[in-house]
Amino acid sequence: MVTKILVPLSVLIVFMFSSCSLQKLAINQISDILSGDAGGAVFTGDEDPELIADALPFALKMYESLLEQNPEHTGLLLTTGMGFVMYANAFIQTPAQMLSGDEYEKQAAMMDRAKKMYLRGKLYLFRGLEVNHPGFIAAVEGDNLDEILTEMTLEDVPFLYWAAAGWLAAISINIFDVGLTMDVDKPVGLINRAYELEPDFGSGMIDDFYILYYASMPDGMGGSEEKARYHFQRAVDLSEGTNPSPYVSLATTLSIRKQDADEYRMLLETALSIDIETQQDSILANTIVQEKAKWYLDHIEDFFLLDVEEPEDFS
Repeated sequence: MVTKILVPLSVLIVFMFSSCSLQKLAINQISDILSGDAGGAVFTGDEDPELIADALPFALKMYESLLEQNPEHTGLLLTTGMGFVMYANAFIQTPAQMLSGDEYEKQAAMMDRAKKMYLRGKLYLFRGLEVNHPGFIAAVEGDNLDEILTEMTLEDVPFLYWAAAGWLAAISINIFDVGLTMDVDKPVGLINRAYELEPDFGSGMIDDFYILYYASMPDGMGGSEEKARYHFQRAVDLSEGTNPSPYVSLATTLSIRKQDADEYRMLLETALSIDIETQQDSILANTIVQEKAKWYLDHIEDFFLLDVEEPEDFS
């Protein structure tokens, strides 16, 4: 009798452990697929921003659910972190910036939401770096960032870039948030290390970041027109002129700062003239950048004191 009971029980135990193993295997496989190039291309290769804006929140929540089951899957941590940063930029902050002046309260609410999404993405990217380099988060929060950054390798570059991008974007939204702005040197340290490891990352993505950074900062705080223009040219060269983003970045920072309306127009018109169909894997981002370029051109009077010709008097 005891033997008859023990045999089915042992079979049940084996089945339970096998079931758990199979479930983990399945979750790993799904995580691999969603975090691979094919999974990302479903979004980045789409030319309809509204479709992706509607679909991405569901995808991000699905990624978060998978991470509950598979918390150390670095590929999924990277995809999730990137997703939140890109969603915040493309579908919250950018539309907020294009609202009219009388929609201040709505704009403020959207910008606050974008800030939270940026920081949410940053945390997932930090978790990925923590898996690869135990002690990373403690080092960032303490005074050992420079030391642990020396451990970074080529595979860490996407984590470093996107974490820095999200962190600095959150800071830029509210520079009066002392808790964030006092650490501004830390995300700059992350991006600098990424550039040391892979200066050509993303065909000029880090150079595009540097355009914004050097063109936006005052000269006394690290800003430099020379460096901004150097990284602009490098970003254009690396992308072989197929990326509209460097043109928009320079126009909306340095050109406005110098009040050079002619350069502003030229850069934005060049961005709009680029055939983004040639880069199918980044068509979504480039579509959004061109929409932004068109908006900035249509609102040039908001950024420049333009000479308006008086109508001729034929009386």
